[in-house]
Amino acid sequence: MGERYDAVIVGAGIMGCAIALELARKGWRTLNVDALPAAGYGSTSASAAVIRVYYSTLSGTVLAYEGYHYWRHWREHLDLPADEELARFVETGSVVIKTEENRHLRPVCALMERLGIPFEDWDAPRLKRELPFYDLGRYAPPRRPEDPAFGESSGEIAGAVMFPSCGYVSDPQLAARNLQRAAERRGARFRFNAKVMAIRSAAGRVQGVTLADGTAIDAAVVVNAAGPHSAVINRMAGVEADMGVSTRPLRQEVAYVPAPPGVDFSRRGLVCADGDVGCYWRSDIGNKLLIGGLEPACDPLEWVDPDDWNRELTEQWTAQVYRTALRIPTLPIPSQASGVAALYDVSDDWIPIYDRSSLKGYYMAVGTSGNQFKNAPLVGVLMAELIQACEQGLDHDREPLKLEGRYTGLTIDMGFFSRLRSVNRDSSFSVLG
Repeated sequence: MGERYDAVIVGAGIMGCAIALELARKGWRTLNVDALPAAGYGSTSASAAVIRVYYSTLSGTVLAYEGYHYWRHWREHLDLPADEELARFVETGSVVIKTEENRHLRPVCALMERLGIPFEDWDAPRLKRELPFYDLGRYAPPRRPEDPAFGESSGEIAGAVMFPSCGYVSDPQLAARNLQRAAERRGARFRFNAKVMAIRSAAGRVQGVTLADGTAIDAAVVVNAAGPHSAVINRMAGVEADMGVSTRPLRQEVAYVPAPPGVDFSRRGLVCADGDVGCYWRSDIGNKLLIGGLEPACDPLEWVDPDDWNRELTEQWTAQVYRTALRIPTLPIPSQASGVAALYDVSDDWIPIYDRSSLKGYYMAVGTSGNQFKNAPLVGVLMAELIQACEQGLDHDREPLKLEGRYTGLTIDMGFFSRLRSVNRDSSFSVLG
């Protein structure tokens, strides 16, 4: 007889591990299979792991605010032994620059007020007092360094909004391993260096997966949490026909640079999103900054084959660092580029898909678009509830599952993340979600 589990989860990144933990807590026998050698080894390990509460949509904001509390109660959530090394949530607050494009953050602040999420409105003098190493020039629209108009200022930015309920996770791969350990303590199993080659089904119901070595694993439930390979797995399952939004892998770079002279991020950390220069950054251990892009119009989007793409740093590193140096003029720019190239699993509207599929027993936690690391522990809970409810007969397409957040009491409408939706035009269409 072949192997059999209640559920096979394709992927062992932060999402796959979170789903395994919550299904195991419900008594399910689960197996995560991943082509890589360890949990969180792929895109998760390259994540900037920013934890923030501001999104462009109400449902996205509700999800993020509830998810933030899981990181504040990380040890409690995992229920691991006291001597277990855990990833650390560093709460710094997050400064978001007001721009014409984000309407000076008025829509975002309206969502904050509606949900009771704290924020502080900083005018330009307050921003300069709080972050004296910032230049307050207005450089929009973001440009690339080779543009003759690069660095030209047209006045001063209006200020920023500071969201105190934000920060970052010190080691994203360790966070995935924490979830793996917590899941294993409840009976979950993991198999690495194991590539899925087929999703088997019969009579409209998933039957299991077949691995590259020919191993057939039977399961009544299969969950796609394959990150940048999510579209590949969906094609194997044959579930794309009814999907209103799809996913595909996008190449990204994150630069590592030293902190500006005289700035000690170990005393006061920093997370900042700056649409005026088209970048975000956060402090890191060792008094460094991690710098990523916000997909400004000047930066071409590089869609790639998830099995064949350039893992070296390119001129995109230079563009992001130079644009950040407009805001932080004393930023040291190393002669040797340091950082990572990685992939986002991007949906058409940069909003994730957390849903069932047209194939009974096949579920998706995909299209995380570089902005869902922060929500992973909560998504594990939501997906486990969704899977159990659907397997017990819920028609989620007709009556979308709604759940109450255990920390905030806010209602999370899973229908918002449906595969059947049309592209949501309220999205930022960027990593900001």
